[in-house]
Amino acid sequence: YSQIGLIMLIGLAAKNGILIVEFINQLRDEGRGFFEAILEGSVMRLRPILMTAISTVMGALPLMLAIGAGSETRRVVGTVIVFGVSLATLVTLFLVPMLYALMGRRTGAIGDVARHLDEQLSQTSSTKPS
Repeated sequence: YSQIGLIMLIGLAAKNGILIVEFINQLRDEGRGFFEAILEGSVMRLRPILMTAISTVMGALPLMLAIGAGSETRRVVGTVIVFGVSLATLVTLFLVPMLYALMGRRTGAIGDVARHLDEQLSQTSSTKPS
């Protein structure tokens, strides 16, 4: 039964990590500095991530504290959700921006390639002989 909780947990952690990276990439496309974009993107996603984590943990507490018939299975699922979401939230908030800083340092903003190609196309079309 714990595998059911793990599936939900993996999806939630992946969604949060993807959104943090997406916000950072958007800020870099807008021209923000590398570390400024990481810091601001992480801060922008802090509140939604914490709200999701807190509501999920609070919703799973009755499962974790269940008594009565069938409580063994509910406790397992509740425990996985409560502790898993708590750990995944910490990992998402700290590890994802840190890994982005390490791995994304050598890359440019995603929109830089498109802007560079547009500049080359405009230069090529303006220098073409008629």
